[in-house]
Amino acid sequence: MEHQGQMGGAALDVRLAEPGSTPPGAGSGMPARPVPALRARAASLLQRQGAVVALIVVCVFGAIRYAPFATPENLLNVLRQNSMLGMVALGMTMVILTGGIDLSVGSVLALAGIVAAVLSPQGTLVAVAGGLAAGAVLGTINGVLITKARIQPFIVTLAMMIAARGVALGVTEENSVRVDRAAQGFMWLGRGRMLGIPVPVVMAALAFLIGWVVLRYTRFGRYVYAAGDHQDAARLLGLQVDRVLIATYAISGVLAAMAGIVLAGRLGAGQPVAGTGWELDAIAAVVVGGTLLSGGQGGVGATVVGVLLLGVIFNLFNLEGTITPWWQGVLRGVFLLGVVVVQSRLQRRATPGH
Repeated sequence: MEHQGQMGGAALDVRLAEPGSTPPGAGSGMPARPVPALRARAASLLQRQGAVVALIVVCVFGAIRYAPFATPENLLNVLRQNSMLGMVALGMTMVILTGGIDLSVGSVLALAGIVAAVLSPQGTLVAVAGGLAAGAVLGTINGVLITKARIQPFIVTLAMMIAARGVALGVTEENSVRVDRAAQGFMWLGRGRMLGIPVPVVMAALAFLIGWVVLRYTRFGRYVYAAGDHQDAARLLGLQVDRVLIATYAISGVLAAMAGIVLAGRLGAGQPVAGTGWELDAIAAVVVGGTLLSGGQGGVGATVVGVLLLGVIFNLFNLEGTITPWWQGVLRGVFLLGVVVVQSRLQRRATPGH
Protein backbone atom coordinates (compact mmCIF):
# COMPACT_ATOMS: atom_id res chain seq x y z
CA MET A 1 0.00 0.00 0.00
CA GLU A 2 2.88 2.37 0.79
CA HIS A 3 4.40 1.75 -2.63
CA GLN A 4 1.06 2.42 -4.32
CA GLY A 5 0.62 5.69 -2.43
CA GLN A 6 4.00 6.91 -3.64
CA MET A 7 3.15 6.06 -7.23
CA GLY A 8 -0.23 7.74 -6.97
CA GLY A 9 1.37 10.91 -5.66
CA ALA A 10 3.77 10.96 -8.58
CA ALA A 11 0.92 10.61 -11.08
CA LEU A 12 -0.97 13.42 -9.38
CA ASP A 13 2.06 15.68 -9.68
CA VAL A 14 2.22 14.97 -13.41
CA ARG A 15 -1.43 15.78 -13.95
CA LEU A 16 -1.23 19.03 -12.03
CA ALA A 17 1.78 20.24 -13.95
CA GLU A 18 0.90 23.06 -16.32
CA PRO A 19 1.42 22.54 -20.03
CA GLY A 20 4.81 23.87 -21.12
CA SER A 21 6.14 24.17 -17.60
CA THR A 22 9.65 22.88 -16.81
CA PRO A 23 10.02 20.46 -13.94
CA PRO A 24 12.57 21.43 -11.26
CA GLY A 25 16.08 20.63 -12.37
CA ALA A 26 15.06 20.00 -15.99
CA GLY A 27 16.63 21.87 -18.88
CA SER A 28 19.90 22.56 -17.13
CA GLY A 29 21.24 19.05 -17.64
CA MET A 30 22.44 18.97 -14.01
CA PRO A 31 20.59 18.22 -10.80
CA ALA A 32 19.91 21.14 -8.51
CA ARG A 33 22.53 21.43 -5.77
CA PRO A 34 21.02 21.41 -2.31
CA VAL A 35 21.35 24.67 -0.45
CA PRO A 36 22.32 22.97 2.85
CA ALA A 37 25.28 21.32 1.12
CA LEU A 38 26.49 24.68 -0.19
CA ARG A 39 26.15 26.21 3.23
CA ALA A 40 28.07 23.34 4.78
CA ARG A 41 30.88 23.75 2.25
CA ALA A 42 30.99 27.50 2.78
CA ALA A 43 31.07 27.04 6.55
CA SER A 44 33.84 24.45 6.24
CA LEU A 45 35.86 26.72 3.96
CA LEU A 46 35.41 29.67 6.31
CA GLN A 47 36.42 27.52 9.24
CA ARG A 48 39.66 26.52 7.50
CA GLN A 49 40.56 29.87 5.95
CA GLY A 50 38.75 32.36 8.20
CA ALA A 51 41.90 33.19 10.16
CA VAL A 52 43.80 33.90 6.93
CA VAL A 53 41.08 36.27 5.77
CA ALA A 54 41.06 37.98 9.16
CA LEU A 55 44.87 38.34 9.08
CA ILE A 56 44.75 39.97 5.65
CA VAL A 57 41.98 42.35 6.71
CA VAL A 58 43.81 43.34 9.89
CA CYS A 59 47.08 43.93 8.01
CA VAL A 60 45.37 46.08 5.39
CA PHE A 61 43.64 48.08 8.13
CA GLY A 62 46.93 48.55 10.00
CA ALA A 63 48.76 49.69 6.87
CA ILE A 64 46.06 52.26 6.10
CA ARG A 65 45.58 53.62 9.61
CA TYR A 66 49.12 53.53 11.03
CA ALA A 67 52.06 54.71 8.94
CA PRO A 68 54.72 52.84 10.98
CA PHE A 69 52.89 49.52 10.72
CA ALA A 70 54.13 48.44 7.30
CA THR A 71 57.76 49.44 7.89
CA PRO A 72 60.31 46.60 7.85
CA GLU A 73 61.42 47.50 11.37
CA ASN A 74 57.93 47.14 12.82
CA LEU A 75 57.15 43.93 10.95
CA LEU A 76 60.43 42.33 12.06
CA ASN A 77 59.68 43.48 15.58
CA VAL A 78 56.28 41.74 15.44
CA LEU A 79 57.92 38.54 14.21
CA ARG A 80 60.66 38.67 16.84
CA GLN A 81 58.28 39.34 19.72
CA ASN A 82 56.01 36.47 18.72
CA SER A 83 58.68 33.95 17.70
CA MET A 84 59.04 32.53 21.22
CA LEU A 85 55.28 32.32 21.66
CA GLY A 86 55.20 30.58 18.29
CA MET A 87 57.52 27.84 19.57
CA VAL A 88 55.29 27.29 22.59
CA ALA A 89 52.18 27.32 20.39
CA LEU A 90 53.73 24.71 18.08
CA GLY A 91 54.09 22.27 20.95
CA MET A 92 50.60 23.15 22.13
CA THR A 93 49.29 22.36 18.64
CA MET A 94 50.54 18.80 18.78
CA VAL A 95 49.08 18.30 22.25
CA ILE A 96 45.69 19.74 21.29
CA LEU A 97 45.60 17.63 18.12
CA THR A 98 45.63 14.57 20.38
CA GLY A 99 42.68 15.99 22.32
CA GLY A 100 44.80 17.09 25.28
CA ILE A 101 45.95 20.37 26.81
CA ASP A 102 49.22 21.58 28.36
CA LEU A 103 48.91 24.31 30.97
CA SER A 104 52.48 23.91 32.18
CA VAL A 105 54.33 25.40 29.20
CA GLY A 106 54.77 28.86 30.77
CA SER A 107 56.30 27.43 33.95
CA VAL A 108 58.46 24.99 31.95
CA LEU A 109 59.68 27.94 29.89
CA ALA A 110 60.76 29.82 33.02
CA LEU A 111 62.44 26.83 34.66
CA ALA A 112 64.32 25.86 31.49
CA GLY A 113 65.57 29.43 31.10
CA ILE A 114 66.86 29.39 34.67
CA VAL A 115 68.58 26.02 34.19
CA ALA A 116 70.25 27.29 31.03
CA ALA A 117 71.35 30.51 32.75
CA VAL A 118 72.81 28.57 35.69
CA LEU A 119 74.76 26.36 33.27
CA SER A 120 75.88 29.24 31.04
CA PRO A 121 79.38 29.44 32.64
CA GLN A 122 79.96 25.92 31.29
CA GLY A 123 79.42 27.09 27.73
CA THR A 124 76.56 27.61 25.32
CA LEU A 125 76.19 23.95 24.31
CA VAL A 126 75.96 22.75 27.91
CA ALA A 127 73.52 25.52 28.81
CA VAL A 128 71.24 24.86 25.84
CA ALA A 129 71.39 21.08 26.30
CA GLY A 130 70.58 21.43 30.00
CA GLY A 131 67.61 23.68 29.37
CA LEU A 132 66.19 21.42 26.67
CA ALA A 133 66.69 18.36 28.86
CA ALA A 134 64.76 20.03 31.68
CA GLY A 135 61.85 20.72 29.34
CA ALA A 136 61.93 17.17 27.96
CA VAL A 137 61.87 15.65 31.45
CA LEU A 138 58.96 17.78 32.64
CA GLY A 139 56.99 17.13 29.46
CA THR A 140 57.63 13.40 29.70
CA ILE A 141 56.40 13.38 33.30
CA ASN A 142 53.20 15.03 32.12
CA GLY A 143 52.72 12.40 29.43
CA VAL A 144 53.45 9.45 31.72
CA LEU A 145 51.03 10.64 34.40
CA ILE A 146 48.31 11.21 31.80
CA THR A 147 48.70 7.83 30.11
CA LYS A 148 49.73 5.51 32.94
CA ALA A 149 47.88 7.06 35.89
CA ARG A 150 44.87 7.88 33.68
CA ILE A 151 44.60 11.42 35.03
CA GLN A 152 43.02 14.14 32.93
CA PRO A 153 45.55 16.33 31.05
CA PHE A 154 44.05 19.47 32.56
CA ILE A 155 44.74 18.28 36.12
CA VAL A 156 48.22 16.91 35.41
CA THR A 157 49.49 19.95 33.55
CA LEU A 158 47.87 22.34 36.03
CA ALA A 159 49.75 20.60 38.84
CA MET A 160 52.97 20.76 36.80
CA MET A 161 52.39 24.45 36.13
CA ILE A 162 52.17 25.16 39.85
CA ALA A 163 55.06 22.87 40.81
CA ALA A 164 57.49 24.04 38.12
CA ARG A 165 56.77 27.69 38.87
CA GLY A 166 57.29 27.00 42.56
CA VAL A 167 60.65 25.38 41.86
CA ALA A 168 61.69 28.32 39.68
CA LEU A 169 60.78 30.82 42.39
CA GLY A 170 62.21 28.76 45.25
CA VAL A 171 65.56 27.94 43.69
CA THR A 172 66.21 31.53 42.65
CA GLU A 173 64.58 33.09 45.72
CA GLU A 174 62.54 35.13 43.26
CA ASN A 175 65.69 36.67 41.74
CA SER A 176 66.85 36.65 38.13
CA VAL A 177 69.82 34.46 37.19
CA ARG A 178 72.24 36.37 34.98
CA VAL A 179 73.62 34.68 31.87
CA ASP A 180 77.41 34.47 31.94
CA ARG A 181 79.00 37.02 29.64
CA ALA A 182 81.37 34.40 28.26
CA ALA A 183 78.43 32.52 26.74
CA GLN A 184 78.22 34.73 23.68
CA GLY A 185 76.46 32.05 21.68
CA PHE A 186 73.72 31.95 24.31
CA MET A 187 73.15 35.70 23.98
CA TRP A 188 73.26 35.40 20.18
CA LEU A 189 70.26 33.05 20.25
CA GLY A 190 68.14 35.85 21.66
CA ARG A 191 69.74 38.94 20.16
CA GLY A 192 71.62 37.90 17.03
CA ARG A 193 70.70 38.18 13.36
CA MET A 194 71.13 35.99 10.31
CA LEU A 195 71.10 37.85 6.99
CA GLY A 196 69.30 40.70 8.72
CA ILE A 197 66.63 38.43 10.22
CA PRO A 198 66.48 38.01 14.02
CA VAL A 199 67.73 34.59 15.10
CA PRO A 200 64.58 33.85 17.16
CA VAL A 201 62.50 34.31 13.99
CA VAL A 202 64.76 31.90 12.07
CA MET A 203 64.54 29.34 14.88
CA ALA A 204 60.75 29.59 15.04
CA ALA A 205 60.49 29.24 11.26
CA LEU A 206 62.66 26.12 11.28
CA ALA A 207 60.65 24.66 14.15
CA PHE A 208 57.38 25.24 12.30
CA LEU A 209 58.81 23.76 9.10
CA ILE A 210 59.97 20.62 10.89
CA GLY A 211 56.64 20.36 12.72
CA TRP A 212 54.73 20.69 9.45
CA VAL A 213 56.78 17.94 7.80
CA VAL A 214 56.39 15.65 10.81
CA LEU A 215 52.63 16.03 11.04
CA ARG A 216 52.02 15.82 7.31
CA TYR A 217 54.47 13.23 6.03
CA THR A 218 55.45 10.93 8.88
CA ARG A 219 53.79 7.98 10.56
CA PHE A 220 54.01 9.76 13.91
CA GLY A 221 52.02 12.66 12.48
CA ARG A 222 49.29 10.31 11.31
CA TYR A 223 49.19 8.73 14.75
CA VAL A 224 48.77 12.15 16.36
CA TYR A 225 45.69 12.84 14.26
CA ALA A 226 44.37 9.33 14.83
CA ALA A 227 44.69 9.71 18.60
CA GLY A 228 42.84 13.00 18.42
CA ASP A 229 40.03 11.60 16.31
CA HIS A 230 39.24 8.70 18.64
CA GLN A 231 41.75 7.19 21.06
CA ASP A 232 39.80 4.00 21.69
CA ALA A 233 39.42 3.35 17.97
CA ALA A 234 43.12 4.03 17.46
CA ARG A 235 43.96 1.47 20.15
CA LEU A 236 41.72 -1.09 18.50
CA LEU A 237 43.65 -0.54 15.27
CA GLY A 238 46.85 -1.44 17.10
CA LEU A 239 48.31 2.06 17.50
CA GLN A 240 50.52 2.72 20.52
CA VAL A 241 48.44 5.67 21.67
CA ASP A 242 50.20 5.99 25.04
CA ARG A 243 53.58 6.35 23.35
CA VAL A 244 52.19 8.99 21.01
CA LEU A 245 50.75 11.00 23.89
CA ILE A 246 53.96 10.81 25.91
CA ALA A 247 55.95 11.91 22.87
CA THR A 248 53.67 14.89 22.17
CA TYR A 249 53.91 16.16 25.75
CA ALA A 250 57.68 15.69 25.68
CA ILE A 251 57.87 17.67 22.43
CA SER A 252 55.72 20.38 23.99
CA GLY A 253 58.13 20.56 26.93
CA VAL A 254 61.17 20.78 24.64
CA LEU A 255 59.66 23.56 22.54
CA ALA A 256 58.66 25.50 25.67
CA ALA A 257 62.22 25.05 26.95
CA MET A 258 63.61 26.29 23.65
CA ALA A 259 61.47 29.42 23.95
CA GLY A 260 62.72 29.89 27.51
CA ILE A 261 66.35 29.62 26.42
CA VAL A 262 65.85 32.15 23.63
CA LEU A 263 64.03 34.51 26.01
CA ALA A 264 66.82 34.21 28.59
CA GLY A 265 69.38 34.98 25.88
CA ARG A 266 67.41 38.02 24.79
CA LEU A 267 66.97 39.36 28.33
CA GLY A 268 70.45 38.32 29.48
CA ALA A 269 68.98 36.44 32.42
CA GLY A 270 66.70 33.59 33.36
CA GLN A 271 63.69 34.97 35.20
CA PRO A 272 61.43 32.90 37.48
CA VAL A 273 58.38 34.92 36.43
CA ALA A 274 59.04 34.53 32.70
CA GLY A 275 56.27 32.99 30.63
CA THR A 276 53.48 33.85 33.05
CA GLY A 277 50.21 33.50 31.13
CA TRP A 278 51.91 32.21 28.00
CA GLU A 279 49.99 28.96 28.19
CA LEU A 280 46.78 30.92 27.62
CA ASP A 281 48.30 32.93 24.77
CA ALA A 282 49.51 29.71 23.13
CA ILE A 283 46.08 28.09 23.43
CA ALA A 284 44.51 31.26 22.04
CA ALA A 285 46.84 31.24 19.02
CA VAL A 286 46.11 27.57 18.32
CA VAL A 287 42.34 28.04 18.61
CA VAL A 288 42.28 31.28 16.61
CA GLY A 289 44.15 29.53 13.82
CA GLY A 290 41.38 26.96 13.52
CA THR A 291 42.66 23.91 15.37
CA LEU A 292 39.79 22.34 17.30
CA LEU A 293 40.14 21.87 21.04
CA SER A 294 38.43 18.50 20.65
CA GLY A 295 41.46 17.28 18.67
CA GLY A 296 41.97 15.60 15.32
CA GLN A 297 41.58 18.70 13.14
CA GLY A 298 44.01 21.55 12.51
CA GLY A 299 47.72 21.77 12.03
CA VAL A 300 50.92 23.77 12.00
CA GLY A 301 49.83 26.17 9.25
CA ALA A 302 46.75 27.13 11.22
CA THR A 303 48.88 27.89 14.28
CA VAL A 304 51.25 30.08 12.27
CA VAL A 305 48.29 32.15 11.11
CA GLY A 306 46.89 32.30 14.65
CA VAL A 307 50.19 33.51 16.13
CA LEU A 308 50.60 36.16 13.44
CA LEU A 309 46.99 37.32 13.77
CA LEU A 310 47.23 37.80 17.53
CA GLY A 311 50.66 39.40 17.19
CA VAL A 312 49.44 41.91 14.61
CA ILE A 313 46.35 42.77 16.66
CA PHE A 314 48.43 43.44 19.79
CA ASN A 315 50.86 45.49 17.71
CA LEU A 316 47.96 47.63 16.50
CA PHE A 317 46.89 48.12 20.12
CA ASN A 318 50.35 49.48 20.89
CA LEU A 319 50.39 51.70 17.82
CA GLU A 320 47.02 53.12 18.81
CA GLY A 321 48.58 54.24 22.07
CA THR A 322 45.27 54.97 23.81
CA ILE A 323 44.43 51.43 24.96
CA THR A 324 45.80 50.61 28.40
CA PRO A 325 47.24 47.15 29.11
CA TRP A 326 44.21 46.33 31.25
CA TRP A 327 41.76 47.07 28.45
CA GLN A 328 44.01 45.21 26.04
CA GLY A 329 43.49 42.16 28.25
CA VAL A 330 39.75 42.67 28.11
CA LEU A 331 39.79 42.95 24.32
CA ARG A 332 41.96 39.85 24.04
CA GLY A 333 39.50 37.87 26.13
CA VAL A 334 36.50 39.09 24.16
CA PHE A 335 38.26 38.36 20.87
CA LEU A 336 39.16 34.81 21.91
CA LEU A 337 35.63 34.13 23.14
CA GLY A 338 34.18 35.41 19.87
CA VAL A 339 36.51 33.20 17.85
CA VAL A 340 35.57 30.10 19.85
CA VAL A 341 31.85 30.84 19.43
CA VAL A 342 32.18 31.37 15.69
CA GLN A 343 34.34 28.26 15.34
CA SER A 344 31.79 26.17 17.22
CA ARG A 345 28.92 27.36 15.03
CA LEU A 346 30.87 26.80 11.84
CA GLN A 347 31.75 23.28 12.97
CA ARG A 348 28.11 22.50 13.60
CA ARG A 349 27.07 23.81 10.20
CA ALA A 350 29.82 21.89 8.48
CA THR A 351 28.77 18.68 10.20
CA PRO A 352 26.12 16.69 8.31
CA GLY A 353 22.76 16.63 10.04
CA HIS A 354 23.14 20.07 11.63
